[in-house]
Amino acid sequence: MRVLVAGATGAIGRVLVPLLLEAGHQVTGISRTLAGAERVRRQGASAVQVDVLDRDGLRQAVAAAAPETVIHQLTDLSDADGKATDLLRRDGTRNLVDAARSAGVERIVAQSISWAYAPGESPADETVPLDIGAAQPRGGMVEGIRAMEEKAAEMDSSVPLRYGILYGPGTWYAPGGAVAAALAGDSDAHFLGSIEADLSVMSFVHVADAAGAAVAALDWPTGPVNIVDDEPAQAREWLPVLATALGLPAPEARSGRQSWARGASNGLARSRGWKPEHTTWRSGFAIQRA
Repeated sequence: MRVLVAGATGAIGRVLVPLLLEAGHQVTGISRTLAGAERVRRQGASAVQVDVLDRDGLRQAVAAAAPETVIHQLTDLSDADGKATDLLRRDGTRNLVDAARSAGVERIVAQSISWAYAPGESPADETVPLDIGAAQPRGGMVEGIRAMEEKAAEMDSSVPLRYGILYGPGTWYAPGGAVAAALAGDSDAHFLGSIEADLSVMSFVHVADAAGAAVAALDWPTGPVNIVDDEPAQAREWLPVLATALGLPAPEARSGRQSWARGASNGLARSRGWKPEHTTWRSGFAIQRA
C-alpha cells in the first residue's frame, strides 16, 4: 500500500516509518524541515519537505505522492506548545484532508487522544462523548480534538487513534524530557501540576505500541479507537514509579482528583487484534532508563 505519513519525524512517526516499510508498504514522509526530510530518507522512505499549514504546497506534495492512505501524526509537542498543536489539529487537518481528497485518497488514520472524554468514574470507552464545553484551558484542547476528528471524518474512511499519554523515546516522559524537568524542579514546567493530583487516573501507551497500532489501523473499520495499555492508574501510583525510573525524587502528593482524569479502556483495540508489547507503565517506565 502507498502510505503518506504527515508528522513522520515526531515521537510516533520516527518509529512508525520503519514499521510500515517492514510491513511492505511504500512510504512517503512529510516534514516541515530539510533535516527532517533527510532523516526520513535515511530510514529508507521517500520524503518531502512541506509545511502542512501551506495549503497549496501540501496539495502538490500529496498529489505527487499519490498515496492510498494518509496517516496523520501532526503535533507540535516537542516544546510543550499546546496552542501550536491545536492549530495543527484544526488548520493542519483541514489542509491535509482537502489535499488527500483532491488526490483521490479515501482513508485516513489520525492521532487523537484518550483524555478528552467527558468526566466519569470508570475508564472511558469509545461510546463516551468528548468533554465539549470544558473550562479553559482544557476546553481549547478538547475543541481542537473535536475539530480534528470531524474534519478527518469527511474522508470515506477515518480511524482516529485516541492514544494514551505517550512515553518512551522522544516524549515528555523520557529521560531529559519535560516531565523529568518538572520533577527536577524546573520552574517553567508547570503543566505537571494538572495531572499529579493523587486520585486522578491516566492511561499510558509506549510510542512503539502507538506506532504499531497505526500500522494495524490501516485495515480497521471507521471510527475512534482507544490505544492505551492495560492499566489505567492513579497519579499516586504511577508518578513515584516514573520518578524512580528517571532517577529523580517523587513530588509530594496533591490531594484531589481532576474529574476528567478517568483513564480509558483498550477493549475495542484488543478485539481487533492489537496487543501492546508494554502492557503496563510499571515495566515500561523502567526500560526508558535502561
